[in-house]
Amino acid sequence: MKSVCLYLTLLLILASGCRKNPDHSILISSIQNHIEAGNLSTAIRIADSLKSLTENDRSLFLKADSLSEIAYRTALDFSSTSDETYTAIEKRLGPVTREQLVSWELKGWLEKRLIDGRDMYFNRAVSNLILLKAFHEQNASAIPEDDEAVARRLHTGDVLKASDGKGKITETKKIGIVYTITVEKDAVPENETIRCWLPWPRSGHPRQGNIVLLRTSQPDYQISPDSSIHSTIYMEQKAHKGAPAIFRVEYEYESSAQWFNPDSIIARPYDKSSDFYNKYTSEQLPHINFSSEVRRIADSICGSEKDPAENVFMIWRWFKENIPWTGAIEYSVLPDITAYACNNRRGDCGIQTIMFMSMLRYRGIPVRWQSGWKVPPFGKNLHDWCEVYFEATGWVPVDVSFDLQQTDNQDIKEFFMSGIDSYRLIVNDGIAGELHPGKEYLRSEPYDFQRGELEWRGGNLYFDKWDYEMRIDYK
Repeated sequence: MKSVCLYLTLLLILASGCRKNPDHSILISSIQNHIEAGNLSTAIRIADSLKSLTENDRSLFLKADSLSEIAYRTALDFSSTSDETYTAIEKRLGPVTREQLVSWELKGWLEKRLIDGRDMYFNRAVSNLILLKAFHEQNASAIPEDDEAVARRLHTGDVLKASDGKGKITETKKIGIVYTITVEKDAVPENETIRCWLPWPRSGHPRQGNIVLLRTSQPDYQISPDSSIHSTIYMEQKAHKGAPAIFRVEYEYESSAQWFNPDSIIARPYDKSSDFYNKYTSEQLPHINFSSEVRRIADSICGSEKDPAENVFMIWRWFKENIPWTGAIEYSVLPDITAYACNNRRGDCGIQTIMFMSMLRYRGIPVRWQSGWKVPPFGKNLHDWCEVYFEATGWVPVDVSFDLQQTDNQDIKEFFMSGIDSYRLIVNDGIAGELHPGKEYLRSEPYDFQRGELEWRGGNLYFDKWDYEMRIDYK
């Protein structure tokens, strides 16, 4: 039956291609429906067939290419078979019963999808299961701190000692970065130009400055203007047969901490007619949205509370009890990140932050995305957080994804409700911006920008075609 449906669909492609002004919307919808149903191989075949017939319609070609990419990326994310997943679980937890596995799946703790007629599991399903079991079945305070958490707690204690509680910039660190992207050999045909965007520290932030470029792998480069949402350094090079392509940038910068005592935050009434207020309290579809579930959860938490700061604190604390951190599906294959967080009650730092922002903006509180990397001596990684605006106080950094810190000192325990540490690399001040110069194909990460982006004349280079490495030197 599937082969018959595919044959009929391809006939429709050929028929529509013969018309003078063909309407391909039915085909695009068909591809989208196949992706949603998990028929990924079929979606890719139809999309690639549509691409071959629309080379003179660049917009439609790119739409078909993007859908083919999304299907391909989904298959990569859900690449673990049942046997592989169950074997991995028993290596971590010991023997488990069929009833336990079914229970975890029904709870959503063991994430799977039907892919091309087979049950396939998210490639981080087992590690996420361990995290979810710990969150729901253990007292969080009883879980021992790892080295990163201990270092973070000690550092934030130093920040509090140096802070005036009113957002004073303090505990400045000078940090050196060497960032390298290595493209697999022969991922791009010989002599074709590879275009590469690498993360670059944003200028103009009170917590980040004194940025100095030391060297680059390519003599010619472009740094994005300060007005860009995503801060990038762009380079090109030709592909050479049998050799990887290496892009590298080396720089140093200063990063500082900031903390606002929750009791000292002044939140005067907003000017709700201003462009500023409307910009930072609006939906950014599809991901920052005011769905019925977002409205229901936010209102159930905050009720009739009018004070903006109290709304922020109440929602932040709710996240600590209800939305644990887990490894995430690639954002490019999620049609609605906030819905994913609401339905699954979990997510990584970006998923948590987007849900958090949706709830705050719905409650009329200005908030903006911020992201890049966390770069502490322990645990460097991609990271997302946000800043909340209070009239008469200004922008206050908030990190909703870090756990409560294990201490009896309430300010240290809830430090990230209104503060941020010194070990950050700020790259982005928003989501889904344009890259500089512009990128033609669907980005590997269309909303955030942390690892980098690459493409050539023939298409995007997804994450499975290249590696990235950050080396850090604390000056």
